[in-house]
Amino acid sequence: MQGKKHYSEKLFKQFQLSDRVPAENFYRRLREVLDLRWLYMATKKYYGTEGQQSIDPVVFFKLILIGYLENLGSDRRIINTVSLRLDMLFFVGYDIDEPLPWHSTLSRTRQLYGEELFKQLFRDVLKQCIDKGMVGGRRQVMDSVAVKANAGIDSLVEKEILDDASMYVDELKSEEEQSADDEKENKTVSATRYKAVELHHQWKAKAYKDMPKRKHGRFVSNHTHYSTTDPDARVSVKPGKPRQLNYQAQVSVDTAHHVITQIQTDYADKKDSQCLPSLLKNTIDNLREEGLQIEEVFADAGYSSGTALKSLEDNNIIGYIPNFGQYKPSREGFTYDKENDRYTCSRGVHLPFKKLTTTSLGYKMKVYRSSAKDCGPCPLRSVCIGKSDYKKIDDSIDKPFYDRMHARLQTVNREKTRQIRSSTVEPVLGTLVNYLAMRRVNTRGIKQANKCVLMSAIAYNLKKLLKWESRKIKVTAIAKMKEAKNALQNLIFSFLSILQLYPLL
Repeated sequence: MQGKKHYSEKLFKQFQLSDRVPAENFYRRLREVLDLRWLYMATKKYYGTEGQQSIDPVVFFKLILIGYLENLGSDRRIINTVSLRLDMLFFVGYDIDEPLPWHSTLSRTRQLYGEELFKQLFRDVLKQCIDKGMVGGRRQVMDSVAVKANAGIDSLVEKEILDDASMYVDELKSEEEQSADDEKENKTVSATRYKAVELHHQWKAKAYKDMPKRKHGRFVSNHTHYSTTDPDARVSVKPGKPRQLNYQAQVSVDTAHHVITQIQTDYADKKDSQCLPSLLKNTIDNLREEGLQIEEVFADAGYSSGTALKSLEDNNIIGYIPNFGQYKPSREGFTYDKENDRYTCSRGVHLPFKKLTTTSLGYKMKVYRSSAKDCGPCPLRSVCIGKSDYKKIDDSIDKPFYDRMHARLQTVNREKTRQIRSSTVEPVLGTLVNYLAMRRVNTRGIKQANKCVLMSAIAYNLKKLLKWESRKIKVTAIAKMKEAKNALQNLIFSFLSILQLYPLL
């Protein structure tokens, strides 16, 4: 006989969410691990004593956390998803007939709370990971990833005037209002005008040198344009990807069990090497609070700079960072005399230190130059200096740092260090971007973007923590089963021994 299901909606007389959420459910286990009661005291300063009650701070953070755990890109989707899931309602602390907060409440509350709350939550979850033995602390791997801003290329408009140039123009106008009869004042006006014009030409040259993308037939760059939607967002691009407005997430990962020990947001037009000192300091602070100390840092060549390497040495940390492409450990045909700070060619001609210069990219260089009298009769002149009258060698003022890094990398297996770096941090970045809603921020401003990447890292560490707990329980259960099996075998052997001895009694 064919069956047919008849459905008629019933009014439940008795129902408990806790009975419908299994013990092994992710959000039920997360509810037991995550204690957010400290938020009531920490958020008290953001509220007054009158008016309507706000959203519960604990509920807010749990709802936001669900958004990152479920890879939901908007606050509206968070509310819609939670309303359909019994385990999420149980985690948040709402009944099935209880209305959830409006999605706009999440946006307003996120803007209300300061960054420090999100950083404290990150440190609390990191502390739990450390207490469980998931973080070694000794070796850290650092890398960055682009995070799309909540703004499009079409929001770019041209800067009317450079801020610095505007300052000089204002100064010029104030000077021109003074008496024209004073010769000294007139000289000051002329010098200021010349300075403003010179700065403006330098700015234009630098802007058009980049020429990153055409917009309506014109070139745009961070020097010439800014976003009206999100002024903190910056134009950036990576090979094989379209140019867009981004932020930059800097991440430090522990090699023991791939737990994130620090994450922070920076402007997308900054170099990784500029971000390393701050990233290193914050990572050291996070681990020092729990009694851990960093000994080694792995990173790619993008983090190579004199300032970055100096920060490692200042903190007594051994770095494994390949030097940038322009670095030369030695000059063919020349030897360096450290005591006299000069180069000497194979024929004995000296190239003493002459001066310090700054390149167009801002690098400070030491210039070593020979005398035209020494190079004039040299038989190797055509090969060495060509049509020039003298030989010139430029070295970075930070070359000693690069030399020490180069010497260190010669003592290790460079392929092994590369594998350690890539196998540690790249899967973490891939997980954050593809599965934990860090591909794009749904806020505006660098401070709000930092809250987003912090919550993504918190979600990642919590998943690692719960997985670690499950594995620990499984290992413990297997160990107990082995103990019971061994005890049973011993009992059987004892019983058989008694049976063998019984006929002799």
